Amino acid sequence: MKKIAVVLAAALLLAGPAATAQKSPLLKGIRSTVYQKGPQVRIYSEDVTEPVRIFVISDTHLFRSDEREEPFRQYSDRIAQTHHKTKHFQTLEDTDPEECLVKTVALAKERHADAIALLGDMVSFPSEDGIEWLKEQLDASGIPWFYTSGNHDWQYEGMEGTLEELRETWTEKRLSPLYQGYDHKLYSVEIKGVKLIFLDNSIYEILPEQLKAFRQEVKGKQPKILFYHIPFFAPGYSNHSTAHPEWGLGSDNLYKIERRQPWPEDGPGQVSKDMWKAVLKACGKNNLLATFCGHHHKEQHSEVGPWHQFTVTANYNGGYYEVIIEPMD
Repeated sequence: MKKIAVVLAAALLLAGPAATAQKSPLLKGIRSTVYQKGPQVRIYSEDVTEPVRIFVISDTHLFRSDEREEPFRQYSDRIAQTHHKTKHFQTLEDTDPEECLVKTVALAKERHADAIALLGDMVSFPSEDGIEWLKEQLDASGIPWFYTSGNHDWQYEGMEGTLEELRETWTEKRLSPLYQGYDHKLYSVEIKGVKLIFLDNSIYEILPEQLKAFRQEVKGKQPKILFYHIPFFAPGYSNHSTAHPEWGLGSDNLYKIERRQPWPEDGPGQVSKDMWKAVLKACGKNNLLATFCGHHHKEQHSEVGPWHQFTVTANYNGGYYEVIIEPMD
């Protein structure tokens, strides 16, 4: 009997917090709360009727390619040499991007995830072989998956063109299978009553049509989650962030290495600043429960008023978030 009790207690500890939050009188007037333990983020909401489980993956940086890449080697050779051998963020054991992606997708399947959210830099350059392999792994999982781009997914280093032009070109030519027919600039899907919004901010700046679409998407009280690649400005975050007041030519230490157009001397545009304000407002008034991003390659969590922003550890180190959105009681 004592042995059974010990085993049961151990199982309960491994299971973590209960599946639903017990509504306390102390929470009167509170519509949602957030709890994090390691890679698991639990969001409790009065407006959710059943649990929703989403695996968040970013920055796998797959470097695989085949003979189709030969005409583009001059643009992909440097970045293709990075992230070949990495360390797992939990075990510190040797690993690599492909192994990490396969194991993360397998874990999502084991945990019966309702969706997988891919937040960009899944490949280090727009390699046809890498994109095809990634799609094969995701399709084979049987889990619905949704994607938004990172700055490396479409970037060929040294290729002529503005960042916006290169994003449009290589999204159409290579990344479109990952978007599965959705508009890369901004789109939404619904999973068990929760709206998931995907925003492409991979050029750091926000376009006017994206801001307009976002304001339309966040109307109403339906619970929502926003996904994008590059973190938005928050105190303490790197200036390699959208709408960061120090973002611009003075903080662009990579444009020569990446052989690309430098960031503007006058910093973030007004539309990007307005988007930052719109997200903050939506968190306070339109039931935007949290936002998730990647790009910085390390786990971070910022809280600006009602806005919880989570930055996931790079998947080339095995990083992921398991996000569970569940009823308050």
